[in-house]
Amino acid sequence: MRNQKIPEATIIRLSVYSRYLTQIDKRGLITISSGDIAEGVGVSPAQVRKDFAYFGEFGTRGVGYNVKDLYHHILKILGLDTDWSVSLIGLGNLGLALCSYKGFKERGFNITSIFDNDPQKIGTMIHGIEVMPTEKIVEVVRQNQTQISIIAVPSGVAQEIADLLIEAGVRAILNFAQVVLNVPPQLELRNVDLAVNLEVLTFNIENR
Repeated sequence: MRNQKIPEATIIRLSVYSRYLTQIDKRGLITISSGDIAEGVGVSPAQVRKDFAYFGEFGTRGVGYNVKDLYHHILKILGLDTDWSVSLIGLGNLGLALCSYKGFKERGFNITSIFDNDPQKIGTMIHGIEVMPTEKIVEVVRQNQTQISIIAVPSGVAQEIADLLIEAGVRAILNFAQVVLNVPPQLELRNVDLAVNLEVLTFNIENR
């Protein structure tokens, strides 16, 4: 699997499958077919089978997949069979919303440090975590062995923050700042631009 290029769309669908399996498990179902999964998430059964085929054989022909086993297989594939330490930089409205999002913890992403440069926010407690000045990013991120960081700061300071995170040794950044960051190739970077996603929606509406 490591020598095979897995399409990003497949990884995204695996995340969707895992959430759907959680719902199915709560309903008490033991087994599920690729057709049932496909219908539940809005893709074709062939697509479900193709996505799973990248990672081996999980189900039994004629029987389907064991819901719990398949769920745990997907979690392992996504690296969610362990907890991840996450740092959050920027405690504006977006940062506060991200801190309060329960979905992170449910999926194993634990925000262990929060940073901001506002003196009125530094020292306050957010969900049991003390807000620290950005000057302490390198020290604290290294201490917590944090591998993933979320940048939710104004675009003008985002690169400076990214440089500190790179120095601290993070392996991945989720960037909400509306700016292109310069990072080394070995660092995983994902940019989240809400406006772009809305523009994709309007394009699809107008061209449907």
